[in-house]
Amino acid sequence: MTMGIAEIIFFLVGAVAIASAFGVILHPHPVYSALSLVVALFQIAVLFILLDAPTVAFLQVLVYAGAIMVLFLFVIMLLNLGRDSAAAPAGWKLTALGAGGLLGAELAAFFLLRVVPPSAVGALDPGFGSVKALAHALFTDHALSFEITSILLLVAMVGAVVLARRGID
Repeated sequence: MTMGIAEIIFFLVGAVAIASAFGVILHPHPVYSALSLVVALFQIAVLFILLDAPTVAFLQVLVYAGAIMVLFLFVIMLLNLGRDSAAAPAGWKLTALGAGGLLGAELAAFFLLRVVPPSAVGALDPGFGSVKALAHALFTDHALSFEITSILLLVAMVGAVVLARRGID
């Protein structure tokens, strides 16, 4: 079975995304970890383009790799998380190892059992994934979720400022 150029690009981009995701969780410096997250988010946007979803790829770059990462870096700089911090307790490492093992088992079960056969997924509507369809779904069916998310981000930013001010005084 020969692989086409799209499959080769998919595996290369996927490998870079996985490597940068490991950089997010393994790098001890939070700024470098955040920059690894930017790389991972860009790779996911490329995967969306390969899946013929350019609108979602554009939103991925604009919202996550742009706005959310600026917010993350702002909080990291504001809280001065660049300094060396104490190592995580052993209990956290065991919990993370257990959660990773559980995720691996779920992924193995998903790929091995194939609960939903590929033919069971129906055909998509002609306008699916367009900006018009996305805006309609976002501002009608999911308007409350959209607003709650924006309030949550605002509260997180205010909380970061309060925590940073407490350390200054």
